Amino acid sequence: MTSESQASFNRRLDQARRLLALAQTGLHYTTGVFDKERYEEIAAIAHEQIAEIASLKTDEVAELFAFESGYANPKLDVRCAVFDDAGQILLVREAADGLWSLPGGWADVGLSPAENAAKEVREESGYTVEIVRLLAAWDTAKHPHPPSVFHIWKLVFLGTVQHSGERIGEETDAVGFFSPDDLPPLSLGRIMPEQIRRLDELRRGAGVDFD
Repeated sequence: MTSESQASFNRRLDQARRLLALAQTGLHYTTGVFDKERYEEIAAIAHEQIAEIASLKTDEVAELFAFESGYANPKLDVRCAVFDDAGQILLVREAADGLWSLPGGWADVGLSPAENAAKEVREESGYTVEIVRLLAAWDTAKHPHPPSVFHIWKLVFLGTVQHSGERIGEETDAVGFFSPDDLPPLSLGRIMPEQIRRLDELRRGAGVDFD
């Protein structure tokens, strides 16, 4: 796909997501029967558009968004960058696709972003970490991730190992430390090689990268 085609693809996907967000927010606030019907029709059109753009079936898209209700917001992906004394970064292998990523996932209700990051590291790698600071707040739409039907914001925290233990989650099946310059195949929807190298730069300084 050429850069021009990619830009057009991303623009169409962004428009469809925004249309669906307007429909979802409208359904949350409306009390009128006719308005509800109109918003439901807009949502159905958005589902069709997203399905066409993402090469999915319309009912598959509808199922993905079935539990999305209330005022529409971006989804929050919280991850943790953990480095050892040699400057290698902790990665976990995703059981779903066999590719590697930073420990993390969707933020859970009831925990702060930092608590979510520490929990994900513990569950997916077995390591208990102390969260030191925020390294990055990224909008995945502004980075070369594969397109997603969701609008995702990503928070990445810096963590330091306190002690090791056993993995207690089932979402990952391997754990390892890797040089930022010699990474295994990454799950690019979750993290990009250039983002890992940027996180390595950030942990050496005092700044926060943000979109």
